[in-house]
Amino acid sequence: MKVRSRLRSAEPPPPALVRMRWIATGMLVAMAATFIIATRYQGLHPAIGYIRAFAEAAMVGGLADWFAVTALFRHPLGLPIPHTAIIPRNKDRIGDTLATFLRDNFLTPGVVARRMGRIDVAGAVGKWLTEPRGSHGRVQQGAARLLVDMLESLDQDRLGGMAKRAIGNQLRTMKIATPLGRVLDSAIAEDRHVPLLDGIIRWAARVLDANEHLIREMVHQRAGAIMRWTGLDERLANAIIDGLARLIADMADDPHHPLRAKAEEGLARLAADLQFDERTQSRVESFKVEMLENPALDRWWMGIWESARAGLLRFARDPDAAFKGELGEALRQLGETLQREPALAATVNRFVRRAAVGIAADYGDAIVRLVSDTVRSWDAETITGRMENAVGRDLQFIRINGTLVGGLVGVAIHTLGTLL
Repeated sequence: MKVRSRLRSAEPPPPALVRMRWIATGMLVAMAATFIIATRYQGLHPAIGYIRAFAEAAMVGGLADWFAVTALFRHPLGLPIPHTAIIPRNKDRIGDTLATFLRDNFLTPGVVARRMGRIDVAGAVGKWLTEPRGSHGRVQQGAARLLVDMLESLDQDRLGGMAKRAIGNQLRTMKIATPLGRVLDSAIAEDRHVPLLDGIIRWAARVLDANEHLIREMVHQRAGAIMRWTGLDERLANAIIDGLARLIADMADDPHHPLRAKAEEGLARLAADLQFDERTQSRVESFKVEMLENPALDRWWMGIWESARAGLLRFARDPDAAFKGELGEALRQLGETLQREPALAATVNRFVRRAAVGIAADYGDAIVRLVSDTVRSWDAETITGRMENAVGRDLQFIRINGTLVGGLVGVAIHTLGTLL
């Protein structure tokens, strides 16, 4: 960390800061030269006394402000004068103070909730999705570059494992049987289970077509020698297959078929058991744990994660292409819905606000410690360079203003002395 900090502190200051330093120092040198010349020729004319007084006081003001500015970051002229090099000597306290400021003003759950309550995240996302090429292009490009850098710089296996563990821990602590029962109950009440039954029936028809030979072979093996000799086994197999095919076709065509009603009764009973039957809930939880501990699920998750990461990289590298075609149309419709549906927007904003509050509550102290420890790890040269570059030209303006104000004060004092 310290080696990295020193390398970064070796970066040259911004050109504007260097230019302002030269201007402030040049003014001080110019005032010194003016003072010497005015002192030498002071007797030639009374006005030269005013010039001398201006230059003298300007030198004092400029030197005093140079000393004050320099004392913030280092020892003036390298001399260990007390109460100088203030920032390097107090860098640990500065880091702790900055961390405390961040925690008290930005990272407490109450502050985050108040600030997020004033931000319409859903509206901003909706506007960006409906106008991806508008005034938000620069933000879009910057966010895309940041996303690419993050995804390419992070250890993908470790990151995917972290996400998998986080999701797995949440699933382990979550009782899924009751929510599943409620979802199924709601789907049955609104007839949203009908497409599921239709899909099961179509799947059964495909399974029957693909496995006719198995049915024929099973009937042939279990039939007696007489049935095989007379060919009755083939006729029996055909009858079984035709009967199953007609049954499946009747279920597909008739929404009130008795077997459909039985299936719906079974789904309703399953929904009730998931919500209220302890044995069913226990079996579901056991099945959940077995699935989470199955190595095949790990491989499936890592494949999903890698596919998602590759898709995010494609989207981030070429966001304009992502907004073309069916995906772009879907994203634009989502943006319009976010702007048109207040209830959905309120739900999204509430979710984002709760997520931000949760992050502040869970990781706020860790972020504060990160800031404090980072500043503590910097050496004196690093923190001096970064603080000085961050403040920039304003400190040099202090020197310039001190030179000019000092000169004006010197002229005023000389004028008073002359009048008195």
